[in-house]
Amino acid sequence: MLAIELKAGMAIRTEGHACKVLEVEIKTRAGQIHNVVEIKLRDLDAGRLSELHVRPEERLEDMELDRQTMEFLYGDAESCTFMHPETFEQIAIPRSTIGPAERFLQEGMKLPVELFEGRAVSIVPPQTVDLLVTETSPAVHSQQDSTLKEATLENGVVVKVPLFVETGETVRVEVETGRYIERVRADRKRGA
Repeated sequence: MLAIELKAGMAIRTEGHACKVLEVEIKTRAGQIHNVVEIKLRDLDAGRLSELHVRPEERLEDMELDRQTMEFLYGDAESCTFMHPETFEQIAIPRSTIGPAERFLQEGMKLPVELFEGRAVSIVPPQTVDLLVTETSPAVHSQQDSTLKEATLENGVVVKVPLFVETGETVRVEVETGRYIERVRADRKRGA
């Protein structure tokens, strides 16, 4: 596979190490004729983060990660535990491997877990989650929807929400950024 074809979430082998691609950015450097592909990677064995800089036409060895849907059971200080729904096998994935998405995991949530050589190495988090606002200042109904205030969600995460959001309401949040998307009305709620 050519470096220019890489996308976040893919897996490659570089210098004998299996790595997951976290970010890919194509850059033009001043004074250079060729573009450079900057790739942020996480080593699937050691968990270390690294960067790789290659030319767009350079060939890289891509790899397949197996995916199995598993249920999130619980998290502790070091890891998050998932269970296979058919075999009931439980696996623990380090919180550091999951990254910021671990803040939004909810008990009973079913997610694809990625496996490399039979070992769980990461999860595929949902794009958004719906969470209850447990604490925020009183709602202000004004014509200025662009003004934001802080709200604490049921998982303890604090996000910025519009002034009209009240305690007890459900909001949709983008998992990757932790950014408020919209208020979820009771008649429009979607299953997670």
